[in-house]
Amino acid sequence: MRPRVRALGAALLPLLLGGCSLPLLPFGGPEPLTETVIEGKGSAKILLLDIDGILSEQPESSTFGLIAREGIVARVREELETARDDPRIVAVVLRIESPGGTVSASDLLYREIARFKQEKKVPVLAQMMGVAASGGYYVAMSADAVYAEPTTITGSIGVLFAGVNVTGLMKKLGIEDQTLKAGERKDAGSPLRPMTPAERTELQGVLDDLHARFREVVTAGRPKLAPERVRELSDGRIFVGPQALETGLVDGIAYLPETLDEARHRAGVAEARVILYHRGREWAENIYSRARFDAPSAAAPAPAPALRLDLGLDLLPPLRGPAFLYLWWPGSE
Repeated sequence: MRPRVRALGAALLPLLLGGCSLPLLPFGGPEPLTETVIEGKGSAKILLLDIDGILSEQPESSTFGLIAREGIVARVREELETARDDPRIVAVVLRIESPGGTVSASDLLYREIARFKQEKKVPVLAQMMGVAASGGYYVAMSADAVYAEPTTITGSIGVLFAGVNVTGLMKKLGIEDQTLKAGERKDAGSPLRPMTPAERTELQGVLDDLHARFREVVTAGRPKLAPERVRELSDGRIFVGPQALETGLVDGIAYLPETLDEARHRAGVAEARVILYHRGREWAENIYSRARFDAPSAAAPAPAPALRLDLGLDLLPPLRGPAFLYLWWPGSE
């Protein structure tokens, strides 16, 4: 039986490591970025840059905790540095599919794109896809123009500090909190005890400051909106694409091909190749492909299609700890 067990283990290990559809980074470090042309012709290039998923500074992990992919902030910075050194890059289109994420990741992405614009001096347009809310919208404010699809969900201009109080459950289970601390408010927000009024006030002050920061970014990115109007729209509500256009949160309703045409126009070129950067097993077939998905193989087959009907609680584990969030997360209600 032992040879059979070893053979079964050898067969299952690649599936377990690769079945999560994340290409494990080699132990020697990530492979260099490679350019792929997905449409168009000519010498000029337009970079299609993905801002997708939960925005976090942390890398993504595989089933066994191995680093499968660098964090979105590190990836975007590397792609922008590569584009900055390419004289044929004449424009960048941000393809945003994200409900947001941590405050810091959203702000870092915004700053990296703004710095790229200042140094490279090329048009940067944002194309919102299905969801570009909260931190996703925050990042879009770095662009010269923002476009939404008719069905895009955007807005959610606000801040979250997600938390629960499990003291009632602990009491029922006979569990007592014996946390030690030095500093009266060191464990403010702990789920192991009720929050005091003073702690609630202080945490709310932090949230208010971060909310004000969000409004400042929106005011800078939407100069036609008065600060008072931005404040009215910053109550956390979401908007569908046409509503966002009516309120002035976006510049137009467009699909990705139309935004790419607008990028060519703003760059002053009649034709340009649309490119993506990728590593190793990452792939893309057309402008709607995600360059950061690895191609199916015998060792790592594509997962079966599935429709997730849960409460959205799987969004937070990648953050690995308490966090202030620019995140549209209906499950927090």
